[in-house]
Amino acid sequence: MAALAAAVLAGPGVAQAAPQAAPAPASVPREQAAAATITWNLERASNPTEDQRTAYNLITAAMNAAVARYNNLSDLGKAITVRYDPGVPTADGNINGTIRFGNRGYMNERTALHEIAHTIGVGTSSGWSSIGGGGTWRGAQATALVKQFDGSGATLSTGGGHFWPYGLNYDNEFSNTAADRHVQIVAAMVRDGL
Repeated sequence: MAALAAAVLAGPGVAQAAPQAAPAPASVPREQAAAATITWNLERASNPTEDQRTAYNLITAAMNAAVARYNNLSDLGKAITVRYDPGVPTADGNINGTIRFGNRGYMNERTALHEIAHTIGVGTSSGWSSIGGGGTWRGAQATALVKQFDGSGATLSTGGGHFWPYGLNYDNEFSNTAADRHVQIVAAMVRDGL
């Protein structure tokens, strides 16, 4: 939790905590694959207005918290470019790695988590169409995970480029538990072929 709090207070860039691995005995050589990380950059005006400075501060806090959560709970990797665009009614994310925030009410961690999922492929990739089309996610790993969370009858519903439960589609869906499960499900969807 301290790493997450520290990452939220840091400026834009890589908000991450290195995973802790059990040390191997000195006599046993060990190879360790580097985990991928999500990084982000906020495009800023060279001479920002007060409106832009306020938006940049809100976006920075939201993205740092969301990226720290993704990097602490998954091995997903993506380089994301973030923009403040007042013409965007809410926020949007694209598989090309861009996120745009418009409305101040959406400059929060819940929205950032949700939009990062779109940059990774939720609702935006061919894998999403083939595995998530038809109203139910059919990938084994994410399906098993939602059953672990919610019981043997649970399913991941899909529609309109979104999933539920744990898709964090609305602010009233946010809690620390739901946010953690969101990241775990997105990572499982990637393993399923997202």
